[in-house]
This record gives sequence, C-alpha cells and structure tokens, in this order.
Amino acid sequence: MNGIRDVVKEEQPRERLLLEGAGSLSNRELLAVLLRTGSKEETVLKLSDKILHHFDGLRMLKDATLEELVSIHGVGIAKAAQLIAAFELGRRMVRLEYQNRYSIRSPEDCARYMMEEMRFLQQEHFVCLYLNTKNQVIHRQTIFIGSLNTSIVHPREVFKEAFRRAAASIICLHNHPSGDPLSIV
Repeated sequence: MNGIRDVVKEEQPRERLLLEGAGSLSNRELLAVLLRTGSKEETVLKLSDKILHHFDGLRMLKDATLEELVSIHGVGIAKAAQLIAAFELGRRMVRLEYQNRYSIRSPEDCARYMMEEMRFLQQEHFVCLYLNTKNQVIHRQTIFIGSLNTSIVHPREVFKEAFRRAAASIICLHNHPSGDPLSIV
C-alpha cells in the first residue's frame, strides 16, 4: 500500500465521514480529514498517527504552535495552519455555548464558564467577567497576561471596563499554568 487511494474507498476517512457521520471516526481519521493529504513517503493516516504520537494525543495537540507542527516531517505551513485554525474554531464553539447570556450564581458556574479556556494556558492570565444585574455575563476581557507564575494588574484597568460596560458586578479570575483545574477561581 503506497497511498490512501490503495485503501478501499469505503474505509477512507472522508468517505466514512460522508457515509457514517463524523462521530464514527477515530481521532486519527478526523485528523486525516483535516489534513487531506499525506506526503510522498506516507499516507495521510500514517501522518495523522505520527502527529498524534508526537503530541501524546489531542490534549497537547490542541495547543501546538506553528513551529512545533512544522517540525514534524510531512507537516508544512499549510497543514499546520489548518490544524491551528480547526482547534481555534473548536475553542470558540465551546465558548459560544456559554456566552449567550450565561448566568453566574456560584463559583462552580464561573469555573464551568471559564475552565476550558484557561485550563492549559502557558502563562498566567488575569481575566475579568462583567455581569449585569441578573448576573449574566455581558463582557469578558483579559486584563493582563503575565509570566509563568506572576500577573500584575492595576485596579484602574479592571474598573475602567466595568464603567464602560455599565456592569453591575465584576468577577476576577486568574489561572495557574500548572493546569490544575481546581485553582482557576
């Protein structure tokens, strides 16, 4: 077998997606659909395996940089850009689910709203949520991006946006780059 065309058509990732739906595909196959082609030396499925192995699965791949991706033989700038764009779209879709008038009534609500966005950041981020009188999020803003373990914030920056948005209340959050999900609130 030299290429993806040598695989029975019904077993090719794109064809399976069309016949059976995206939910029936493995991570390897979904990645192959995004990449579209392999290289002269390997099929798109083998390239997908190599990428997933390099990043130890999807968890680390979702945060891969352009430089990290193009360091893998067979991944050029175009394929790297496709993957980065796909993961950013995924992050935005998750955020949209919570953005539409999400009410925060407890620390747990706040954690649910921000957890996925802040969990794996590599630097400390100080973020403010601005709420209306019904405790619904009306605006979210990253006030400061710090270093690995430091974030310096002036109160003026926090309150300036609160006045501008006529916020009834403010929630300030920061992450711990360790990825500990219990320490973002």
